[in-house]
Amino acid sequence: MNTHPWLPNLSRVQDMLKEIGIEELDEIFNDVPKDLVIRHGLKVGKEKPLSEDEIRGRLSQLSESNAKLRYPPFLGAGAYPHSVPSAVKFILSRSEFYTAYTPYQPEVNQGLLQALFEYQSLMAELLDMDVVNSSHYDWGGSLAEAVLMGYRVNGRKKVLVPESINPYHEEVVRTWVDGREIEIKKIPLADDGKLNLDFLSKVDPSEISSIYVQQPNFFGVIESEIEYVTDWARKNGVISIIGVTPLSLGLLKSPGELGFDIAVGDGQELGIPLNFGGPYSGILATRMDMKLVRQMPGRIVGMTEDVNKKRGFTLVLQTREQFARREKATSNITTNEALIALANAVYLSLLGKSGIRELAKEIYKRSHYAAREMERAELGKLKWRSDFFEEFTFVFKSNYNRIFQALLDRGIHGGLKLTENEALFCVTEVHTREAIDEAIRIMKEVS
Repeated sequence: MNTHPWLPNLSRVQDMLKEIGIEELDEIFNDVPKDLVIRHGLKVGKEKPLSEDEIRGRLSQLSESNAKLRYPPFLGAGAYPHSVPSAVKFILSRSEFYTAYTPYQPEVNQGLLQALFEYQSLMAELLDMDVVNSSHYDWGGSLAEAVLMGYRVNGRKKVLVPESINPYHEEVVRTWVDGREIEIKKIPLADDGKLNLDFLSKVDPSEISSIYVQQPNFFGVIESEIEYVTDWARKNGVISIIGVTPLSLGLLKSPGELGFDIAVGDGQELGIPLNFGGPYSGILATRMDMKLVRQMPGRIVGMTEDVNKKRGFTLVLQTREQFARREKATSNITTNEALIALANAVYLSLLGKSGIRELAKEIYKRSHYAAREMERAELGKLKWRSDFFEEFTFVFKSNYNRIFQALLDRGIHGGLKLTENEALFCVTEVHTREAIDEAIRIMKEVS
């Protein structure tokens, strides 16, 4: 066999096969279904390694196939367009942070540990929760971990989630709990798009491990009687979990103020631009109850003193399987979202309490302006009259596919299609009045 242009050690394949007692290379892949095996050469590199200039040219060519948007997309559903201060990217680009990985030897990772400690502290203040870990892949992963925490605490096999849960998060949770035979039951929606809390009187709480609510919910609706959930859970020994969009906390009550056991969310809104699906950072926080804290996955950074009475940082909780016997581990998270968590910390530091509140107000005003003007243009109506934040569900008079395509043809990405004539629109501080008005004008032309 000749030397492979990218994998030169393939010239010794026969020697390797002989060493492991196999005659043909295909025998290694016997478990792969035959219809999935590629039988032709890959169209990579024009059958030869490419130079740096050739690679750059090819990537530029591929990027030209992307749709060119004139304004930020009106698409949310868990990934939101926001303005990111330049300082965030600058600090993240420092090699001390950019190249650091999981602090396996915490005593020689003081800078990274301090950064994570600051992230935990800022997030705890935002959520009004006692303990925050660092960190997870995304909201869905944090929620799945929270559900498993509840199961480990009380051993019950049913979990309540709202019908208005983000469907992508639900899919992750179902994947994670399937092997534990945990049953997921849906809390239906009321006519106003909020939780139908009467449903709780029809379930046997002794079977329920945890109850999850989302604020605002997937459709953007703000839940108004959410304290009822925490009261019900507390009386019945059920673990209460809330999922929040962080910037909404500039206006809404915090998870701690509402009395939840566990809070989850995603740090994407806090200094992370849209980037073809990630990376993001999952938020997971609990109140100070050791039966909960001890079940937290991942790691917690704590502040201490060394033998010389100097301030230092260390990992005070390590529950990955690298740090504990496999059967004792609470998580198999094996990568590090510290860089994204650092972006969250920088972003929160730059805005501060008053900045977050002002930003939340601006998002609230712009999203309500868009919904009001869409109704005024007689495009249709809001699906629910309940208050909302950042996102709203709009019912169009005409087919939304045609409306969406008309917007896209003019360089504007519309909202997420829900049904033939319903869509979920996201409006944040990056959507100018000019962008909103033009989108409405185009939608009116084709309605």
